[in-house]
Amino acid sequence: MSFTDMASRIGAIQGTLARVSGTTATARPEPLSAGTGAVASMYAGGTTGTNSALPAAPSTPAAFTQALQEAMASPAVLAPKTAPPVPAPSVAPGSGTAVAKPDAVRNEPQAKAGGVDGSDVVAAAKKYLGVPYVWGGNNPKIGLDCSSFVQHTFKDLGVGLPRVARQQATQGTEVPSLAQAKPGDLIVTRGGGHIGIYLGDNKMIHAPRPGESVSIRKLFETDATIMTIRRIVPSETPAPAAAKPASGTTKDAAIEQAELTAAVQRALFSTAVNGA
Repeated sequence: MSFTDMASRIGAIQGTLARVSGTTATARPEPLSAGTGAVASMYAGGTTGTNSALPAAPSTPAAFTQALQEAMASPAVLAPKTAPPVPAPSVAPGSGTAVAKPDAVRNEPQAKAGGVDGSDVVAAAKKYLGVPYVWGGNNPKIGLDCSSFVQHTFKDLGVGLPRVARQQATQGTEVPSLAQAKPGDLIVTRGGGHIGIYLGDNKMIHAPRPGESVSIRKLFETDATIMTIRRIVPSETPAPAAAKPASGTTKDAAIEQAELTAAVQRALFSTAVNGA
């Protein structure tokens, strides 16, 4: 390869590096020889169809060596910096629309004295321990899948839920994080493909997969992998208020007791006197 060809290639390399780095290379001040003038003028004029001016080809061995060293040391050959990945926002179940999760439980189910709460859900769910998993199963005597297990649990308590997990994931009130979950809440994972019932103490009860049965396991999922947590019933119900006595009842009973005690004492005194 002739010196002119090598000089031309060095000019092309510098022009490419200039385009990659996003900077405009300037032509070198060295004079050009007659043999390289045509090549140098081509690079100095830029590549056809672009506005970026390319550097002139080096015309002497010394300029060639300097250009090669600068090209090899150019920061443009370094890998470009990339921005850090942006966390994906939460997605509303079944909608594909990004939504922001609340910081606290909103629209908490209203607790009623004597009503169903999370502890009732846990007790009802545990009755199905050992029932085989059957995909699409809806008969506890034969087998249940994850969503039918949840549906049957709440049905036993008089609470209706849809049949499939993705629909169940839209029911009740959203719980923002696992730290705020209470026994009886629904835990939805796998993008809505699986659902179970939270028991507290970082455990859930669920119908896992074919070949297994309804069982309790530790939660290995985190907020990042849980699709949503839903609260269907209150986490607890208030204790019934103590019945207030009718007005004057306590006072009247105390008076009657005092009068009865006095009567007994008078009777005893009279007996003792008459018997003397």
